[in-house]
Amino acid sequence: MLTVVIETLNDEQALAATLAALVPAAVEGLVCEVIVHDRGSSDATVAVGDQAGCTLVGPGGLGGGLTAARGTWLLLLEPGALPGEGWMEAVANHVGTQCRPARFSPARSRAVQVLRRLFGRAGPLADGVLVSKAEALSRYRPQGGLETVARGLRRRRLAAAIRPAPR
Repeated sequence: MLTVVIETLNDEQALAATLAALVPAAVEGLVCEVIVHDRGSSDATVAVGDQAGCTLVGPGGLGGGLTAARGTWLLLLEPGALPGEGWMEAVANHVGTQCRPARFSPARSRAVQVLRRLFGRAGPLADGVLVSKAEALSRYRPQGGLETVARGLRRRRLAAAIRPAPR
């Protein structure tokens, strides 16, 4: 049903944290696959993804990875992002009833809000992006990676929060 796509570069610890948060969704059958697009890491990022059973694509392979994705919906996450409580139900409800892209609500943590204000606007993937595979493929541009899919999308808010990746 859902393929998670994570773009990495030297993110072994952050990737491990995000993958651990996805395990319950894989057990429940919501997540059918995780694609890790590694842009040339020199740490153990690739090993973490491989040991977790992810589909690995290297530099220049993201377009093929998106095309081969098994899910009809894609969840684009930054390494280190952690979906909050109730996220599986919110995502399952959205993909079952909607056709528009969506994003998580920002975490209500005061510290996260202060950091966002201090360090400027978050990137287009900071709150995660839930998008149909067809729309993702139509928006994807190789030179910009996953951000080309997320940038400029009009997205609904999911009734679940995400703790963005630490910067």
